[in-house]
Amino acid sequence: MTEPTPARDLDIVLFGATGFVGRLVADYLARSAPADTRIGLAGRSLAKLESVRSTLGPAAEDWPLIVADSTDPDSIAGLVARAAVVATTVGPYAKYGRTLVDACADSGTHYVDLTGESLFARESIDANHERAVATGAKIVHSCGFDSIPSDLGVHVLHGAVTADGAGDLTDTTLVVTDLRGGVSGGTIDSLRTQVEVSVKDAGLRRLAASPYTLSPDRTAEPDLGRQSDVSVVKGADIAPGIRGWKAPFVMASYNTRVVRRSNALTGWFYGRDFRYREVMNVGSSVLSLPVAAAVAAGTGALVAGLAFRPTRALLDRILPKPGEGPSEKTRRTGRFTMDLYTTTSTGARYTARVKAQGDPGYQATAVMLGESALGLALGGAELPDTAGVLTPATAFGDVLVDRLRDAGVEFSARRL
Repeated sequence: MTEPTPARDLDIVLFGATGFVGRLVADYLARSAPADTRIGLAGRSLAKLESVRSTLGPAAEDWPLIVADSTDPDSIAGLVARAAVVATTVGPYAKYGRTLVDACADSGTHYVDLTGESLFARESIDANHERAVATGAKIVHSCGFDSIPSDLGVHVLHGAVTADGAGDLTDTTLVVTDLRGGVSGGTIDSLRTQVEVSVKDAGLRRLAASPYTLSPDRTAEPDLGRQSDVSVVKGADIAPGIRGWKAPFVMASYNTRVVRRSNALTGWFYGRDFRYREVMNVGSSVLSLPVAAAVAAGTGALVAGLAFRPTRALLDRILPKPGEGPSEKTRRTGRFTMDLYTTTSTGARYTARVKAQGDPGYQATAVMLGESALGLALGGAELPDTAGVLTPATAFGDVLVDRLRDAGVEFSARRL
C-alpha cells in the first residue's frame, strides 16, 4: 500500500455521502470503523453534509466535511490530495466519475466505487491502468453487489480447489439461489446511460457485447467459443442434482467480465479453459422453463425499451429514480444467496456459497463498499502487492474475504 504523505490527513474520504447509498455507507463506517480511522465526508452541499453527519452519532461528530463537485476538477483535486482512499457512490460513473478516478490514479490515491458500467470501467482501464501502476494506486471498480459476490466467490472457490491440488477451473456457473431486495434508481440510471452510449456508437456496442470487454488484452484471451450471458440453462447441465431451468441473471453481463478480468490479470490463474456464467433460480417445477424464458425475454425487452426514445420516456416515469431507495425494514429484511459450481481440469466437482443478510443493492452493498475502503486504508502489507485498475479479487484477495466474513457475510467452499 502506498503510504499517505503528510498532506493526507484522512484515511478515507466518502464522496457522495449525502446520496441514498452514500448515507448508508457513512452510517456503516461510523458504526464499524476502528475509532482512530480518519474519515471525511464529501459532497456538493455543506448543509447536506452537516445534516448527514448529525445522524451518525458521537463516532462521526469530528469527521471533516469537504465540499466538492464532480464537474469541478479543482475541488476534486483538493479532495483527492487529502485522502489515502476515496470511496465514491456518485453515479452514473460514465457521467460523473472520470475526473475523480483520473485524479486518484495520478496522485497515488486508492479508489473504490460501485459501478456496474462496463464501458466506464473500460475507459478507466485504458486511461488509468499504467498511470496507477506507476503511482502505486489501487483503482478498484465494482465494490458492491456488482461485483464482489461474483468475483470473491470465484476467488474462494479457486482457493479450495488449489488447496486440494485438484487442477484448474473449467466450466463454472454462479446460481442466484435466493434474492430479496429492490432495484436501485442508481442502477437503473447506470443502465440507461450505458444503453444511450451504445445506441450511438456501433463500435461501443461491439465492445460491450464482447465477453472480454474488460480484459487487459483481448487478443490474448483463449478462444472458448460462444459465451452468452442471456442463456436459459438446464440445472442438470450445471451440476448433478440441480433441478429445473435457470434464467439469465440480470447483472451477469457485467459480473462475468469482471471475473474474466481477474483471471487474465493473474496470468489466467483460474485456468485457460475457465468458462464462467451467471444464472438465477426460478423454481424447479415443470414451469421453470417457460418462466426462465420469460425472464430472458423481459431482460432483453427492458434494454430495448431504454434504447427506444418513446418507450424510454414511459419507463423513466415508472422505474426508480436516482437517490431513491427502499424503507429501512425492506433494507433490513433483504438477503441474497449465491451458489457457485465448477468442474476442474481433473474432473473434480466443487461448490462455493456467498450469502448475506440485507437488501443486496443497499444494505449489503454499504457493507461491501465500507469494508473495501477500510481494507485499502488499513490492510497494509497483507494486501496483494499490486497496483493499477484492478478487480476486487486481485486488489484484496483474502483480506476482503476475511473482513466481510467478520461483518457477517458467508464465504464457504467444499468438494462435492
